[in-house]
Amino acid sequence: MKLVIFDVDGTLVDSQAHIVSSMTAAFAAVNLPCPDRNAILSIVGLSLPYAVADLAPQADTDTCARMVAAYKDAFNAIRLDMGATGFPLYAGIETAVRTLGAREDVCLAIATGNSRRGLNALMGDWAFSDLFISTQSADEHPSKPNPSMVAACLADANVAAADTIVVGDTTYDMEMARAAKCHGLGVLWGYHGRYALLSAGAARVLDDVAGLSAALDEIWKG
Repeated sequence: MKLVIFDVDGTLVDSQAHIVSSMTAAFAAVNLPCPDRNAILSIVGLSLPYAVADLAPQADTDTCARMVAAYKDAFNAIRLDMGATGFPLYAGIETAVRTLGAREDVCLAIATGNSRRGLNALMGDWAFSDLFISTQSADEHPSKPNPSMVAACLADANVAAADTIVVGDTTYDMEMARAAKCHGLGVLWGYHGRYALLSAGAARVLDDVAGLSAALDEIWKG
């Protein structure tokens, strides 16, 4: 068996506007100037407390905790306002995931910097959520690029690291894959660029979701 571990934000789900809006609310809650959009999007992939600390190095522990809470409240409010439509999947993602899920030689999993509540809410909107045999969130593990999430996915799937590919849009995903001795496949429809992904250890970088299955097979073939 082979295993594909997907990141969520920037890989499966297009949540850019909602992340920026929620982080803006977090800074406003503690009366700190908010970084620009590019700075906010650069930390997508980190677990929220680490992302906040990176964006607000001047904030003490209590202030960061308040910012994390404000971000979660704002993000959840946006999700509730969206109702049944949920956060949008990138074009072609559902088809690509279903194609992989139909293969007898491939298992699917998720490793995300989202909270468990956030991940469950997202997956509740997906008609294909049952295809993932393992889902790991920031609530159960250290932040990426620590390989803890990948290790849990490997154990749940009973698949070797050498037969596993992490699919993600950030350097944190690729560094996590490398730390777990797995392969990394970078995608360019998210937040980090080609050079950054390759420098972080990506075996390949993909710019079109339609080529996902073929890219995975090429990596597995070596």
